[in-house]
Amino acid sequence: MSQSNREIIVSVYAAFARADGPTVLSAFDPAIVWTEAEGFPYADRNPYVGPAAVAEGVFFRLGFEWDNFQAVPSEYLDAGDRIIALGRYTGTYKATKIEIDAQFAHIWTVRDGKIIAFQQYTDTAQAARAVKGA
Repeated sequence: MSQSNREIIVSVYAAFARADGPTVLSAFDPAIVWTEAEGFPYADRNPYVGPAAVAEGVFFRLGFEWDNFQAVPSEYLDAGDRIIALGRYTGTYKATKIEIDAQFAHIWTVRDGKIIAFQQYTDTAQAARAVKGA
């Protein structure tokens, strides 16, 4: 029996929480289109296409630039091939020691058991303050 789209997304957050990058990336379609929120520090390379681009441009940067960065969903909204996750980002930007605690909304699109698209919405001003130290 295959996983539901919601179960796929729940499992991705669980893998991310335990720093299991290979499991996260294996859920992605080879042509995934990943879009960071406009104004977010990692939107500079939007859109990221393919798992390697997401790993290098987003995940590695999060890992190297933040202490204890977490994306913790509190609610999932199932819209068929789209799953919306609502939650919070927390973490401390290493260079400035500034913490964030920001709401997020993630829209995931799943087709044939693979994630084909991601769109992030969050408090970009809070992230920018943490990165710039202001």
